[in-house]
Amino acid sequence: MPRRRNLTRTPARRRPGRGRRPVHRRRGGPAVDTVGLLAAAVLASFLVPQARHWLQLHGADIAAVAVAVLTAGALTPLLVKAARRRASGWTARRRRPEGCDLRFLDGLHHSQFEEAVRDLMRRDGAHDAVRVGGAGDNGADVKGTDPAGRRWVIQCKHRRDGAAGAAVGTPDLHVLNGTGRPVHGGDVVVLVTNGRFTAPAVKFARSQRLHLVDRGLLNDWAAGSSPLWELLPHLPAPRTSSPRSRGTRRLHS
Repeated sequence: MPRRRNLTRTPARRRPGRGRRPVHRRRGGPAVDTVGLLAAAVLASFLVPQARHWLQLHGADIAAVAVAVLTAGALTPLLVKAARRRASGWTARRRRPEGCDLRFLDGLHHSQFEEAVRDLMRRDGAHDAVRVGGAGDNGADVKGTDPAGRRWVIQCKHRRDGAAGAAVGTPDLHVLNGTGRPVHGGDVVVLVTNGRFTAPAVKFARSQRLHLVDRGLLNDWAAGSSPLWELLPHLPAPRTSSPRSRGTRRLHS
């Protein structure tokens, strides 16, 4: 009988592809790319000295910048906290002006001084008191109505140096006297200062029924012991008939 040919072919050995990197395998370990390691070593040997040289040249500058950044980061919360504390302190003083003292009032800007006088009026019961100071105010910085119904017109003169500053004289009173009643309809016309008045100004105010609040009287008023209408003498009669106004009328009669 003819012999049968063996149809099973032995697979041919594959030749390694051209262009492939030689890969060496450790016994029992993963393959190692020899060319890649050599390239990394060459690159490192070039970059490391360059980086070291650059750090030697610019290390001081980098350290200074780092210190500045760290310092700014550390100080920023403190500065923000201090600013908020100052703002909340002024807000608290405005909400509770009975805590004001002369040193606090001396340190204010003239517009803040007008706001402080307005807040003192509101504290004492003139809830409609407003600040109208500014260009075209016609001599009135604060206006309001006391619990007795009397209309108050107040001009404010702030002195940064307090009693050591320039004394308020008659020219300022002339302006207030010409507008306090005819223009603003005031029943009580007042000039308030954290400083002092000249002797002619005091004499003129008495002759024109103007009321003056100097540094000493302002200190008593700001302390919160009594409202201004209980500290000033010779006020007009109350317009309303409330129990408080009757007590005020008896006080000034």
